[in-house]
Amino acid sequence: MTKKLSAVIRAGLLVTAVALLPATTAGLAEVDGQVAPGFARLFTVYQLIKADYVDSTDDDKLVKGAIDGMLASLDPHSDYLEGASLERLDTMIDGSYAGLGLSVAMEDGAVKVVSPMRGSPAALAGIKAGDFITHLDGKLIYGGELDDAVAKMRGEPGTSVRLTIYRPGRDEPLDITVKREIITLQPVTSELQGTIGVITINEFSHDVAKDVYQAIQKMRTQSAGKLTGLVLDLRENPGGALDEAVGMSDLFLTHGVIVSQRGRVAADNEVYRAESVFPGDAARGLPIVVLIDAGSASASEIVAGALQDQHRALIMGERSFGKGSVQSMIRLDKTHAVKLTTARYYTPSGRSVQEGGIQPDIQVPQLTDADARKRSLDALRESDLRGHLVNEAALNDDKLETDKQVDPRFKLTAAELTAKGIKDYQLWYALQTLRHAAGTSMALSEKGQPSGHAE
Repeated sequence: MTKKLSAVIRAGLLVTAVALLPATTAGLAEVDGQVAPGFARLFTVYQLIKADYVDSTDDDKLVKGAIDGMLASLDPHSDYLEGASLERLDTMIDGSYAGLGLSVAMEDGAVKVVSPMRGSPAALAGIKAGDFITHLDGKLIYGGELDDAVAKMRGEPGTSVRLTIYRPGRDEPLDITVKREIITLQPVTSELQGTIGVITINEFSHDVAKDVYQAIQKMRTQSAGKLTGLVLDLRENPGGALDEAVGMSDLFLTHGVIVSQRGRVAADNEVYRAESVFPGDAARGLPIVVLIDAGSASASEIVAGALQDQHRALIMGERSFGKGSVQSMIRLDKTHAVKLTTARYYTPSGRSVQEGGIQPDIQVPQLTDADARKRSLDALRESDLRGHLVNEAALNDDKLETDKQVDPRFKLTAAELTAKGIKDYQLWYALQTLRHAAGTSMALSEKGQPSGHAE
C-alpha cells in the first residue's frame, strides 16, 4: 500500500477501543529521578520562550503544547483532551447535538470525512467517507484547527452550511449545502428483510449489546418465529467502548475467548471470555454474516475477529481498518483527560489486527457506489497514520493488497445494479448468501434450530 496518507486521527473520533480508568494522585505525582535532566531542559526552553519570544506567551498555551507534543510522539491515538475535544468525545459516546452528522479527521491540515453517520443530514446530502472538506460557506478552512472546523459545522437546527468538497477520483470540487439538524446518536438500527434480520451497529456506545439483543427478539416476533439468519452491519463503524464490543460478541458465543489484551505491565493484561450474560446464543445458532469495510475499526474488529475465529459468523465485505490497540481515557479532573494507548489486543487465535486488519472470508466490493473503487485507492487505514504502532506479528500490509484479479461476479456497474433495484450491493450479496443457506444446508429443524449451526 502506498504510504501517501499520513493522517493523525484527533480526539473525539471513536476510532478506538476505549477503557475508562481513574487517575490516582500518587500515580500522577510519581516521577522517576532519572528523568530530571530531561525536565530541566524542558523548563529551560520554557524560560527561554517566556523571556525572549517575540510576543508574550500564555502559560496554559505552553503547557498544553508540551503535553500535546509528548502524546503526539507516541502514536496517532494518544491525545490530551480538554474543552471542545473532550466534549466531542463525551457527546459521541452519550449524547446528541445540532449539526451535520459527520465523523472527521485532520489529515496534513485538511479536514477529511471518516464517515457520515447513517441517516444523518450529511449522508442524505451525498457526503461520503474519504471526502475532503476545503471550504465552509466559501471560507477556506485548510490549515486550521479541527475543533474550529467542527464548531463551524455545528449550529442551530434548521440553518444551513455550504461545504466545498474535494472527492478523490473527481476532477472538479463539489459544493454541497447541508441543513443542520439535531443529531441523536442511534447506535443500533434494525429491519427485517423477509426472514432475515439486518442489524446495523453504527458505534459501540452504552448498551449496544442490550440494544442488539432486543432487536433480535423484536425481529423474531415480527417474523412469527421464522427468522432464518442475521446480517450484522459493522461497515463504517469506527469503534467505541471495549466492554460493549465484548458484550456484543458474547451475545453469539457461549464459550471461549473473545479478545485478549496485552500491555507493558501485568495489570494491563486481560483475557475476555464468553460468559453468556444473555441466555445462550442470542441468535439460537442461526447463520450470521458480518459486513465490514475500511471504515470498520477497533471495537468493530474485535467483534468481527471473535466471530470469525470462533467460526460463528461469515465475514464479508472489504478488509477492515487495522487498529489493534486499546486506549484508556484517564480523567485528570472534570475538564481535562488523557487518552493513552495502554495495550494491544488480539483475536481468539492470537492474531493482531494492527496494520493487517480483519480479512473477510468473502471479499465483496461495494459496486453500487460508482466512486468506491477510486476512493479505495486513498482509503485511510491504521498503517497510513503517522507514528502508528508497529505490528508485533510482523504482517506485511502490502501482501494483503496483491490480489488485483476482478471476480467475474463483480463486473456489473453501479448503473446496471441501480436498474436492477439494488441500492447496496454488499448488503444484497449478504442477504442472497443467507437466503441460499436457508434453502439448503441451513434449513430449520422442527425445534426452530438450524440443522448445521456452528459452535
